[in-house]
Amino acid sequence: MKHLTLLLFSAILTFAQAAQPDQQQNSGDARQRVRAVREMAAQGQEAIPKIAPYLRDIDITVRLETVKALDDIGGPKTVDALVEAARDHDAEMQIRAADGLVNVYLPGYLKTGITGSLKRAGDSVRAKFTDTNDQIIDSYVEVPAPVIEVLGRQARAGASLDSRANAARALGILRGQAAIPDLLEALNSKEGRLMYESLIALQKIRDPAAGPGLAFLLRDLDEKVQLAALEATGILRNQSAAPDVRDVLNRARTPKVRREALTTLAMLADPADHGVFLRYLSDRDAALRGAAAEGLARLKDSADRPAVEKGFETEGNANARVSMAFAAVSLGNRQISEFSPLQYLLNTLNTKAYRNVAIAFLTELARDLEIRQAIYPILTHATRDEKTGMSVVLARSGDRDSEPYLEALVKDSDPEVMQEGTRSLRTLRTRVR
Repeated sequence: MKHLTLLLFSAILTFAQAAQPDQQQNSGDARQRVRAVREMAAQGQEAIPKIAPYLRDIDITVRLETVKALDDIGGPKTVDALVEAARDHDAEMQIRAADGLVNVYLPGYLKTGITGSLKRAGDSVRAKFTDTNDQIIDSYVEVPAPVIEVLGRQARAGASLDSRANAARALGILRGQAAIPDLLEALNSKEGRLMYESLIALQKIRDPAAGPGLAFLLRDLDEKVQLAALEATGILRNQSAAPDVRDVLNRARTPKVRREALTTLAMLADPADHGVFLRYLSDRDAALRGAAAEGLARLKDSADRPAVEKGFETEGNANARVSMAFAAVSLGNRQISEFSPLQYLLNTLNTKAYRNVAIAFLTELARDLEIRQAIYPILTHATRDEKTGMSVVLARSGDRDSEPYLEALVKDSDPEVMQEGTRSLRTLRTRVR
């Protein structure tokens, strides 16, 4: 019995010695440990290995100070520690870790993410989301699998709805394709913010295979969610959802829903909707006229060209006129002249309000070699905004024939053009090689 007692005491002593580092870390005043983290953080990246163990502190104030320090230090060397922080069971820890991870691959994100709006009351954490959610990393940026995995786990089963919604937003920005099952699971939460952020993330990731998984939201009673589901259906080209979208169009509760439904049908470009597009081409609602023109553009029936060209010439609404120009070019009008539709699209790159719309349409059109060849000659005397806009377009839709023109933009005398040209050339080469 005495021998057994000695063995038991020896085992306890061995365990205590093995646990000594964490016990030392978690003993004493939490304020002292917070001070120690701050002092070490001042050393920059060299301090990361010394700071990281404090992520396991028993006191949440110490752990929060640690993740804040890692966010402030930033850079690839913080990734492993931030992944560990993202596994914490505290909602604020999860949010700060997620935003810090995004900031590694999209520098400056901490200034625009929700971290700055966090408010804590005991164990409760609230964050303020904005609907501005258009950030996304360049396609050539590689994000390690553990980052997407931990964010996917957060989106599926984070500590709070805010941390889950924030993780979904992060996955969209980081193009987290491997987390699509987690995002689809989040759509079943019945919580509007989380569902909305998950839908936007799926739009950014752009994997058509995800389309059928969100079709059940096309009639959601939350209009914001319904609109996002319609947009995602169009972007992901879920052709099987066309009958449901038509039903939504015919039974739309509000003008917003009707416009989005017709825009979605325009993206799906089912020949069965040809008559619908022709009917709405002369509608009193400018947004519906524009959506109808986009649908005709993608159906590519040359017989529709006179109608859309007439629409382009007479359209008084700027947004609808851009759509009419897109349709005219898609249906065969490739002329470059002062008042031509293609020139109008290029000129629109100089207009802040419609620049992104023009980029989207030109991106779609530039998949056609003939259209690219019509555009190339004007790049030498284009404006700054036209050059940077076309850089983005060629990065997304160009081919090897686009490389010399992007290489020329890399050597442009304007630093802004040179910077965008460099990014676009890298994106293009990643995509076509």
